[in-house]
Amino acid sequence: MPKVALYDISGKQVGDIDLNENIFGIEVNTHVMYEAVKNYLANQRQGTQSAKTRAEVRGGGRKPWRQKGTGRARQGSIRSPQWKGGGIVFAPKPRDYSYKLPKKIKRLALKSALSSKVNSEEIIVLDQLKMEQPKTKEMVKVLENIKAGKKALIVLPEKDDNTVLSARNIPGVKTASVNTLNVYDILNYDSFIITKEAVNKVEEVYA
Repeated sequence: MPKVALYDISGKQVGDIDLNENIFGIEVNTHVMYEAVKNYLANQRQGTQSAKTRAEVRGGGRKPWRQKGTGRARQGSIRSPQWKGGGIVFAPKPRDYSYKLPKKIKRLALKSALSSKVNSEEIIVLDQLKMEQPKTKEMVKVLENIKAGKKALIVLPEKDDNTVLSARNIPGVKTASVNTLNVYDILNYDSFIITKEAVNKVEEVYA
């Protein structure tokens, strides 16, 4: 069973916490993590790109010159793809790039991502993280105390407006709640900061 240090917001170790081996201690499966990240990025795509084919470009109805006798290559339209201002071959059109992954694959990918953070010692567990009021300066101080990396993901048991607002303006820092956690964010950030209560909630949901 993986055991990691438990810190308070001053950066002082206040104990240890045992993590569930079925979530934080499994063998990391890099392929399912790749599939989960690819799925996440595909689902983020707007799919609004659009270009005109030769049928949609205005003009080009008349043959530019006669078929034979000019010494030039035969042409049927000035809107053919090889002409400047012509249509695009296989022009991209608006489409939906999103697709679904099987539930088991998603769960395995998340567990693998969490386990990889434990293996690389990039997980920081806090006994609690509460802000009396939104203060960016206070959050910066907390991150310095716990020696968080330049890119840090803060995971809360549920949305806390004061904490979210305190972290919002810090470059490279993102907050997430347990129910919005995804593989892309876990892998994308150097430090994975999670509260003890959020750990319990993750274990409750994914055990």
